Amino acid sequence: MEQVKNVTEFVLLGLTQSLQGQKILFVVFLLIYIVTLMGNLLIVVTVLVSPSLDAPMYFFLGYLSFMDAVYSTTVTPNMIIDLLYGKKTISFQACLTQLFVEHLFGGAEILLLVVLAYDRYVAICKPLHHMTIMNQQVRVLLLLVTWVGGFVHAVAHLLFVYNLPFCGPNVIDHFFCDMYPLLKLACTDIYVIGLTVIANDGVICVVIFMLLLFSYGVILHSLKNLSQEGRHKALSTCGSHITVVVLFFVPCIFLYVRPPFTLPIDKFFAVFYTVFTPMLNPLIYTLRNMEIKNAMKKIWTRKRN
Repeated sequence: MEQVKNVTEFVLLGLTQSLQGQKILFVVFLLIYIVTLMGNLLIVVTVLVSPSLDAPMYFFLGYLSFMDAVYSTTVTPNMIIDLLYGKKTISFQACLTQLFVEHLFGGAEILLLVVLAYDRYVAICKPLHHMTIMNQQVRVLLLLVTWVGGFVHAVAHLLFVYNLPFCGPNVIDHFFCDMYPLLKLACTDIYVIGLTVIANDGVICVVIFMLLLFSYGVILHSLKNLSQEGRHKALSTCGSHITVVVLFFVPCIFLYVRPPFTLPIDKFFAVFYTVFTPMLNPLIYTLRNMEIKNAMKKIWTRKRN
């Protein structure tokens, strides 16, 4: 009896089979990726070189921009290259690497959004003790927690998929390697693994999303104790943070809070949180934050002089 051969590579169908559509998407996503890298790296550099941005929030925003730049790089360049070729293949090892890195940075970013919410709570509700509570050691510790949490989250995904038998077909109806499209190809019952993915992705997303909304609700409720100028500044900052939270979590909740099956609209939501959200984050923060805008102006003025 012939032994079943394991799949060594996958074929990604991408976003569209239309050659004209692929050319248009190539240009669109290339421009988006350039804007994403430039916008996020500009914030990272601004936070690093500006003495005025020494507050804990900017320390974490700098890392958020770094995470967005790398997170986008795990998916977008491969997608752009694939749009130029007829057959889009990815090896099993490369597929798992992409899955791991995507969930490492995605998981770390989710936890970093929690840290940002905690920092805003301390800054607005306990302003006199803000810098004492959020000292350098605490900032580094919280950042380390986000990376460890992201790592554990990503390793769990790797363990779910690594030992699954893939004996064909090997065509993934997606533009990158993600859990549900991969599980769909496994030659075994995935009911139990599907439940663990819902717990690891869906339940965590819902719990943290509700926690973040509640925390920002507490923060907004406490604004009545601030002056009008302080209230306006806090509302602007929290408003941008809430926007980022909603943009990131709503697509993730739609994709993962359900049994392991795929829908045609999944690709749209995946494009939104892997391509558009990392591009929008720096725009949201810079357009609504006077300190970052002023710091950027000072850097450019210094360079011209």
